[in-house]
Amino acid sequence: MARKKKNTINGAQLTVQVLIEQGVQTVFGYPGGMVVDLYDALYQSRDRIRHVLTAHEQGAAHAADGYARATGRVGVVMATSGPGATNLVTGLATAMLDSVPLVAITGNVPTRLIGKDAFQEINITGITLPITKHNYFVQDVNELADTIREAFQIAKSGRPGPVLIDIPKDIQLADCVYEPQPVVEPFATPKVPDDQIKQAVALLQNAKRPYLYIGGGAAACGLGDRILALAEKLDACIGCSLMGLSAIPRRAPRFLGMEGMHGALAANLAMQQADLIFGIGVRFSDRATGNTDRFGKDAVILQLDTDLSEINKNVKVKLGMIGDIAEALSAIADAVAPQSHPQWQQTLLSLKAQQAAAGAVRTSPCSPAALIDVINHCKDDETIIATDVGQHQMWTAQSIALSRPRKFISSGGLGTMGFGLGAAIGASIGTGCRAILVTGDGSFGMNLTELATAVTYGVPVVIVLFNNGTLGLVRQTQRLFFNRRYAETTLNRQTDFVRVAEAFGANAQRVTDLDAFRAALKTALQADGPTLIEVPIDIDEPVLPMRLPGGAVDELITDLSQEELS
Repeated sequence: MARKKKNTINGAQLTVQVLIEQGVQTVFGYPGGMVVDLYDALYQSRDRIRHVLTAHEQGAAHAADGYARATGRVGVVMATSGPGATNLVTGLATAMLDSVPLVAITGNVPTRLIGKDAFQEINITGITLPITKHNYFVQDVNELADTIREAFQIAKSGRPGPVLIDIPKDIQLADCVYEPQPVVEPFATPKVPDDQIKQAVALLQNAKRPYLYIGGGAAACGLGDRILALAEKLDACIGCSLMGLSAIPRRAPRFLGMEGMHGALAANLAMQQADLIFGIGVRFSDRATGNTDRFGKDAVILQLDTDLSEINKNVKVKLGMIGDIAEALSAIADAVAPQSHPQWQQTLLSLKAQQAAAGAVRTSPCSPAALIDVINHCKDDETIIATDVGQHQMWTAQSIALSRPRKFISSGGLGTMGFGLGAAIGASIGTGCRAILVTGDGSFGMNLTELATAVTYGVPVVIVLFNNGTLGLVRQTQRLFFNRRYAETTLNRQTDFVRVAEAFGANAQRVTDLDAFRAALKTALQADGPTLIEVPIDIDEPVLPMRLPGGAVDELITDLSQEELS
């Protein structure tokens, strides 16, 4: 065996040293043959970097994602070649659609075997090209360190996103010299031109019914105070996308809540009645806009973002501004003169009253709205709220009380069922805060094996499982528009989630009324490790409001007596 040259290390050791150099404290992953050298290097440096072994690579990707969303730092996930790498795909796509900074490191077969269908060989860079911000196939160990540094820089620059680095086995074993470098800084974000700032100020000051619409970009940048200050000066209201939740406190007087397909009635109606919509770090997705031909038909639309591709992509805007969102927002808020719009405020009061009259649907004493009320009263401001995807996600988004940024973790763009448990684990590990996962039986069944991870590491995550025995959002669509033809949405499963959770080593119980739920939640919030609380709910509990398919923002079903629509 050839002896190493003095002062050299191998590529696997260099990879770990660069991760430590870049401030990485935690790596999520699952070992395998083509990353065994990387895992040996992690073991050798276990006093300086922690590895969290998940039950599945998809769970690891979601955990790294949740870690990044909750902390603002780059999440890191590691997987072996072949199925290990392909198991990351859903997690990478989830991070890409929600602009989450992530670095994925995969192993691959030696370069001499690339293209020869070797055992567990896969072209993971080709597979993930459309769902990563950038990716690399490393062919020279001398370029490895700078490749990793560049990956971190790309992941956290501008509009954040996932980056993948594929490192063949022989590159991991090759000798190289490690020369420490500082933590890479994000690429400089351009400044929004002064003339655009002036134009935005003029448009905002001419508005009589201004609406600030904030998204994930605003939430990730921590712009809550600036947005509230601008709203105060403009006498404007504020609405948000799903990803914008937690950017500003739920109870802020000017905040109308989430708008969109299942958004707050007042937020949707106000957006359609506004004469100016100012989108801040938001992409105007189809779930938000509905029929774009009728979206904001009487409004001047402004858009402030870091990503040029988002301007005029979904809706045509009067003014699109690209650059540093925080800096531009501060400049606009400083320059705009205080406004007063009493008629607009009167309209907003009327819309809020209309929303209150409609109320949250409560078909039973243990309705989702009532359960979320209990969560709001029992949790503290530091508690992280995570969700899976489905009706429970929308009920939570509609009602959960958030007062701190980065406290709401949910898959918005891709809508990934099975995201929640891994993400809650990663968010809790990254922050040291307790997490509550609100999930449904359909979503939870997809990746419940991550209970093993939560138990093993004593992660204080409380899983609130709404069990209605169905894929609820799809069933609701079938009920309204398919004459109650419930094709493959009634699950008819005999799974006992309480016994399953207990088999993994978690605390678990089933409750059937609000008092029992309140008591169980209070106990769970004091527990050292994970707890599952299963709550049966009615199979036909609806999520309302609901926008008509193909309808405008303000075409909402608020009462299922309107359901004869098919």
